[in-house]
Amino acid sequence: RLGITRVTVTTWRRRFAEKRLDGLLDERRPGAPRTITDQKVADVVTTTLETLPVGRTHWSSRGMARASGLAPSTVQRIWKAFSLQPHRSETFKLSTDPLFVDKVRDIVGLYLNPPDRAVVLCVDEKSQVQALDRTQPILPLRPGQAERRTHDYKRHGTTSLFAALDIKAGTIVGKCMARHRAAEFRRFLAMVEKNVPADLDVHVVMDNASSHKTKQIRSWFAKRPRWHPHFTPTSASWINQVERFFALLTDEQIRRGTHRSVRELEVAIGTYIDARNAD
Repeated sequence: RLGITRVTVTTWRRRFAEKRLDGLLDERRPGAPRTITDQKVADVVTTTLETLPVGRTHWSSRGMARASGLAPSTVQRIWKAFSLQPHRSETFKLSTDPLFVDKVRDIVGLYLNPPDRAVVLCVDEKSQVQALDRTQPILPLRPGQAERRTHDYKRHGTTSLFAALDIKAGTIVGKCMARHRAAEFRRFLAMVEKNVPADLDVHVVMDNASSHKTKQIRSWFAKRPRWHPHFTPTSASWINQVERFFALLTDEQIRRGTHRSVRELEVAIGTYIDARNAD
């Protein structure tokens, strides 16, 4: 009825008769004796963490296998058990701004609890966006085959995108310009001002770029008391949420796009912004 042998049935019935429920627990299956000692595992971990191979910047599983006398698969199992990944490297940058905590609290407070009768805008520019075209036609996606493109490309100029993200509505005001100096930044602020109702205060979150702190820009803000600039801590552009929009723009439009002129690139960026604002 169960598709097993009479010997198996007899064995388990006998074990149940002798030990009742405890007899139904499977016995230990130790397998073959270990050939790699705890000390050998510790040596691999210590060598990985505290030394470097000659002439190289990091260990590979094959290199560690040669140095330790183990198989590459064994080294990989040890690394996996101790969450070691010598082939990976990440970057970091700690802000040294003495007012870091105060600035973070100020900006995050604007995000979570914006003032009444005010709009909070994250402003920045994505500079030197290149209009790139591939040297040969792109081979499109098809079943079993990813989209393919040549590794080389042709440059057709650059543009700079100025963008303001309404942190509450998620909408974008964007403008492409040939350069990204203080003069262009002032023109962009004037364009943003036209898109904000006159009875609202404007809180602007921006980084410490030199073009944001020139006398021309400071005078522009001074003449408009409803505008309130908030500067991010140094080396902390991640707190400016428009940077997240720039990353999406790069991933979803620029990186895989082909643009045969700056004008074509600017139209593509404008179309992307319009589509986001409509959603």
